[in-house]
Amino acid sequence: MTSDTSATTSGTSPLKPAIFLQDACFQHRYIRSRDLSAIVERPERLRAVTIGISAAISRLEGVPNQPKPELDPDDLASQLARLNIQPDIPVTIIQSSASIDILSHPAVKYVHGDVDGDVYLENLVRWIKESKEKVEKEESEIPSNLSQGDLYLCPESLAAIQGAVGTVCEAVDAVVGSSKSVGGAFVAIRPPGHHCGEDSPSGFCFVNNVAIGAAHAHLKYGINRVVIFDIDLHHGNGTQSIVWQMNEETYRQTLESEGGAPISKKGPQVFYGSIHDILSYPCEDGKVELVQAASVSIHGSHGQFIENVHLQQYSSTEHWEKLYAEQYSKILRKAEEFLDSTGGPGEDVLVFISCGMDASEHEMPSMSRHNRRVPTSFYYQFTRDACALSRRYAGGKLISVLEGGYSDRALTSGSMAHLLGLADKPANPDWWSVENLVLLEKVTKKKRGGGRQSIGQTNVEPWLERTLAIFSTLDASPPQASTPRMPPPPSSMTLRDRSKKPNSAANSAASSPRGKGAASAAQPPPTDTTSAESSSSEESHPTTTADKKLPRVILRLGPAPGA
Repeated sequence: MTSDTSATTSGTSPLKPAIFLQDACFQHRYIRSRDLSAIVERPERLRAVTIGISAAISRLEGVPNQPKPELDPDDLASQLARLNIQPDIPVTIIQSSASIDILSHPAVKYVHGDVDGDVYLENLVRWIKESKEKVEKEESEIPSNLSQGDLYLCPESLAAIQGAVGTVCEAVDAVVGSSKSVGGAFVAIRPPGHHCGEDSPSGFCFVNNVAIGAAHAHLKYGINRVVIFDIDLHHGNGTQSIVWQMNEETYRQTLESEGGAPISKKGPQVFYGSIHDILSYPCEDGKVELVQAASVSIHGSHGQFIENVHLQQYSSTEHWEKLYAEQYSKILRKAEEFLDSTGGPGEDVLVFISCGMDASEHEMPSMSRHNRRVPTSFYYQFTRDACALSRRYAGGKLISVLEGGYSDRALTSGSMAHLLGLADKPANPDWWSVENLVLLEKVTKKKRGGGRQSIGQTNVEPWLERTLAIFSTLDASPPQASTPRMPPPPSSMTLRDRSKKPNSAANSAASSPRGKGAASAAQPPPTDTTSAESSSSEESHPTTTADKKLPRVILRLGPAPGA
């Protein structure tokens, strides 16, 4: 398929992109303490994403942007009740209940299995099952050799993890399967996955959702060429190490076949392209093997196809546009080169986006203190560009999976812009202006006693009223925090005291305040108050732990560190 056209069914109308939601993902939560002030990877992240999705759908419906007369608060509930999501909106909402068994699913074992048995997966299930008992004994549910600040588990984490992976596989079935029922997908799940290697959980991640999705597509549908774009603030060290291993095995098969050895089933070839902050987690401590891995650019040699681009500060709209055109879009160009060199367009191609939103201009300062940010428009523009590439080479087969993003405003604005780009519809940057985001936060903020704030006696714009109606049908309340046990250790992905040099494998990520978006990059936006209760504190100190096991292959530059 060479033309830049939308995916269609039997040559007819374009397929709608789908949004996959999974309520089981709310169940993964921190149980060591009721104090959640330092916990940034929280169930409420999904609520913020749903607000952004609802706002995007409202805009896509084309509701006229004209204010209505003042509403009587007593009549508002009945008016909202009469509003239903229209069947002809250009997206499909799928409330998934999918779940897989991580101990037996072929794609999970393909990525995280061990030659001598599924040691890591069995350990993970055991940690989850023992988590409540460990916490009740005032012990950590996370083994002492792993980061205590970036990893946590509870008894319900297994349902969340298996639901997350199951939903990614369900999205693959919908996008790639014979029915091809949707034209691209955004999978809103947690916990994230791109820091998890084959058997090395880190950075909030316990299994690699995108890598498992790629393996599922390969094993079930014969997808032999995969493109993964990672736009999280942090380098996806886990994904890159898994991609390296996949490509290494496929390259070995190729060399053996050239020598006359038979191949029963050729492995996948995977391109991994990442835009990230080299000063942030997992590279903040400057560990040579992690910084080198996050800087790799290799195309074809040793069967590898990897491009890493480092985020830079920008000072104006013009500066941002230049950076995007010359630097950040390089991963798109390199992906095209990969596909052209391996056979061009084909049915065996699938595109993934590891869609982290923590590089947003609206991310909390403690998460992004090195000022390497992107305007909200990036999530719209890059998504449209990635979709165009998928139409040219993969018949429109593209699946985006939520990774990071920790402030409510970053997640809401990023999700809105991302969905508008996925739908490939014109968008007005004013839709994600600070003024409109503040309005969204105000009307969707939860009251302490339950429910949401009343719109009150105000001129309500139709898009906002419609957003509330859609959100009310999609919102799922997260569970309450458990009783206090131990004080929460600080996350190594947030701000820490740089004057201390602990011997820890949990590398801190960078954080910094940032200005507005491309339209006014020099001025900081108003503080996002909607995530203040759950954002990390301004300064925290990570617990010193033993070094973690590194992924089997990150870079081949010589002897392993410490050898």
